[in-house]
Amino acid sequence: MMRTALLCVVVCWLAILAGCTTQQAAKQEIKQVAEKGEKLQYVETDTGRWLIHDVNRPAPPVISPGTGSTPSQAGQAPSDAIVLFDGTDTDLSGWTSGDGKSPAKWIVRDDYMEAVKRSGPVKTKQKFGSCQLHVEFATPSRVTGSSQGRGNSGVFLMANYEVQILDSYDNETYPDGQCAALYGRAVPLVNVCRGPGEWQSYDIIFHRPIFKGEEVVKKATFTIFQNGVLVHDHVVLVGGTGWKGKHAISDYEPHEDKLPIMLQDHGNPVRFRNIWIRELAD
Repeated sequence: MMRTALLCVVVCWLAILAGCTTQQAAKQEIKQVAEKGEKLQYVETDTGRWLIHDVNRPAPPVISPGTGSTPSQAGQAPSDAIVLFDGTDTDLSGWTSGDGKSPAKWIVRDDYMEAVKRSGPVKTKQKFGSCQLHVEFATPSRVTGSSQGRGNSGVFLMANYEVQILDSYDNETYPDGQCAALYGRAVPLVNVCRGPGEWQSYDIIFHRPIFKGEEVVKKATFTIFQNGVLVHDHVVLVGGTGWKGKHAISDYEPHEDKLPIMLQDHGNPVRFRNIWIRELAD
């Protein structure tokens, strides 16, 4: 026990000495640059004030990037991501029904989960705010219905803000309700949908709204890639996305700083796989 403690002390001192040596070398380099009359520039950051190209500036953590998906196989999440669904959670123990209490009633098979008609939405038990969210989905291969009745579902950030899922492959509907729309608010830059039954992906960068009392003081923003193509470029969400009638949509309403991710049951057997999230600063 004593030997372990002494070893820890020695390691700590060596780290301190190494840091001091590095700082001394940096100071010497700055002095030499100044003596030569060369320009010195600094940048203010969250971690302090740093010289441009300063080797002492904190480096980012190293992570594994994961792997991409193929039509037949889901990829792997980055090593620092929280995996919400990868097919191994066959009883959807990390999810609930829309009430946030009862078990999720969707089907799980072959590494995907599938919406069950009239079962209601599913929600994560964990709550999130600003995040990077990856979701893969497939609308039914058997095409039935048209417009909003064809392959309809949705991904709800904070259980409130919907990124629409729809079979928009050769299927006309109102543009702010097509696939990848911020429902009722923003139309995607392009329609980059794959055909019915094919796996597609969303990569969503979301910064949550911030409220002060009843007022929204900072509105939510979305940057979204569908199938690797940019469809929303730092779009400010001007209000809510809840359906309020044929030509009406919800406004912002104050809520908690973190809420579940929700997937919608809209009566169509849409499938989901490889869902992961990385929390971001507001």
